[in-house]
Amino acid sequence: MTNAAWWLKRLLPHGLLGRSLLIIVTPLIVVQLVSTYIFYATHWDTVAKRLALALAGDVGAVIESLRAFPDPESQLRVLRIASSKMELDIRFQAGGILPNGPQEEPRGIMDAALYDSLAERVQRPFQVDSRSFEREVLVRVQLHDGLLEVYVPRKRLFSSTTYIFVLWMVGTSMLLLGIATIFMRNQVRSVRKLAAAADSFGKGHEVPNFKPEGATEVRQAAVAFNLMRDRIRRQIQQRTEMLAGVSHDLRTPLTRMKLQLAMMGGTEGSAELEEDVAEMERMVEGYLAFARGEGSEKPAPTDVGALLEEVVGRYRRQGSEIDLHVEDKVTMTLRPHALSRALSNLIGNALRYGGHVWVRAGCRPDAVEILVDDDGPGIPAEKRDEVFKAFHRLEHSRNVSTGGVGLGLTIARDIARSHGGDVLLEDSPLGGLRARVRLPL
Repeated sequence: MTNAAWWLKRLLPHGLLGRSLLIIVTPLIVVQLVSTYIFYATHWDTVAKRLALALAGDVGAVIESLRAFPDPESQLRVLRIASSKMELDIRFQAGGILPNGPQEEPRGIMDAALYDSLAERVQRPFQVDSRSFEREVLVRVQLHDGLLEVYVPRKRLFSSTTYIFVLWMVGTSMLLLGIATIFMRNQVRSVRKLAAAADSFGKGHEVPNFKPEGATEVRQAAVAFNLMRDRIRRQIQQRTEMLAGVSHDLRTPLTRMKLQLAMMGGTEGSAELEEDVAEMERMVEGYLAFARGEGSEKPAPTDVGALLEEVVGRYRRQGSEIDLHVEDKVTMTLRPHALSRALSNLIGNALRYGGHVWVRAGCRPDAVEILVDDDGPGIPAEKRDEVFKAFHRLEHSRNVSTGGVGLGLTIARDIARSHGGDVLLEDSPLGGLRARVRLPL
């Protein structure tokens, strides 16, 4: 990507409202620029030339009238007619001469048209002063017997259509932009509501009263979201009911086996059978916990620091060495039992393979982060994604005799993602493995 394309991508709006307004405003600006060019290139230039020719014709007519009627009384009458009918304030200096110096450069289309028109209609030496007076333009014309000064009102050289045109363009553009903003904001609001509902439902929150609104396409997406939400709820309910039955069916024979072993007493081989039954119970609990996923628990406002204190306290009472530090008091809406279970899996995993565990929690700008560090052997970077697969164990990098069925990290990530977050594995600065839990605020 070139630098120009990169800067263009950064400058362009990222939101739907901004991009929609850009799509509307860009053609509007192009049309206004084309209209302005046409106005200044044709209409304004034509009007300026006609006004300047009319003024130059009046000045030329006054000069010819003064020349045709040289007596003082007739000249005075000509000047009065010019003042009343042509709005020209004319003064004659007998024997006057044009001041020496360079001719003033014309400023803009109007001045250039006036210079050309005077040169064509007057055909005498002249000077134009359009800067000394605010409301008038001074035209000096050299005659054979003196200097003629003509004070011309600027309104004779200026067309009000210029301001009207500019005001019309700006006014209509602002009006159209305002109307487009109002309509687009209403359309974008429905898209934002749909996104917020999907995000909330993805985090496990209830979205009971989401109503489709907005354009037809947005309504279709909202209706599809509601149907998807209902299907997911039915699937969760069916899975929960099925798991309840499976749990009962599996626990019943295991209970009978435990009773029979207890009645057998210390016979030969009973100890090994008891270990097998206990292992089967642990495996069944692990499988059911993975399949259940804590999906039926309702989210509630929870103090993350207090939750960590409770989880770490359970391990400390078992004699484990865990350092806990919570930076800030953070209360967020989540499923406390599910998150407690995920943190227990991560901390238990760290204790299983490390001698000491450090737990840190803090609030970041967009999320709450919980770090679990250990001083164990760690996991190679290329195998960290594999350990999140169900029933997967890294036998060569972790102690095989520690037990487990390979579901602890899978359950932890599943719970974190159900809250809209994730679990990541990194190298720990303390020498072992770091598990980073991110929960969006």
